[in-house]
Amino acid sequence: MDKMFKIVKDNAKSIREKSVDVDPITPEIIDLANKMADYLKHTQDEKYREKHHLREGVGLAAPQIGKNIKVIVVYYEEQNEDGSIRVIDHRLINPRIISESVKQVYLSGGEGCLSVDGEHEGYVYRNYKILVKAFDAKAQKEVVVTARGYEAIVLQHEIDHLNGILFYDRIDKANPFKQIEGAERL
Repeated sequence: MDKMFKIVKDNAKSIREKSVDVDPITPEIIDLANKMADYLKHTQDEKYREKHHLREGVGLAAPQIGKNIKVIVVYYEEQNEDGSIRVIDHRLINPRIISESVKQVYLSGGEGCLSVDGEHEGYVYRNYKILVKAFDAKAQKEVVVTARGYEAIVLQHEIDHLNGILFYDRIDKANPFKQIEGAERL
């Protein structure tokens, strides 16, 4: 990896600013999305992470690297029921949620963020299923991504960054572990 990103922390003013659409989508923007995905892959390699003092991540938004433009990446591997590995690899430019389920989902251990060092306990409820329309930097075309469960949580978390929203903004301050009936727990 030729470039390490400096992650913008949640006390920086820029992390709370709204990002702007990318227009036109240039080769430089596509290259940036690819480098962001490479960065995430590297954070998932234990030896590399330790050597470079990085935190493991599964998603990254451009505001987290100091660019208030609408670019997000999600990268992780998950095991299917049959034991095979499914790679989740989204490199999305100008992502927009165009449809969302009524059903909610949350992570029992709470969410984390590369930009947030402090502890913020509580449940972050998100839509269980979403459709995201975006330009896919990998496929180099407009796509509609259908995501459910964990994948939907990560995409919503990253899209929130484009609007200056951090995960802990979504925790109920009065009742952080409030149960929402019918919500799926992951």
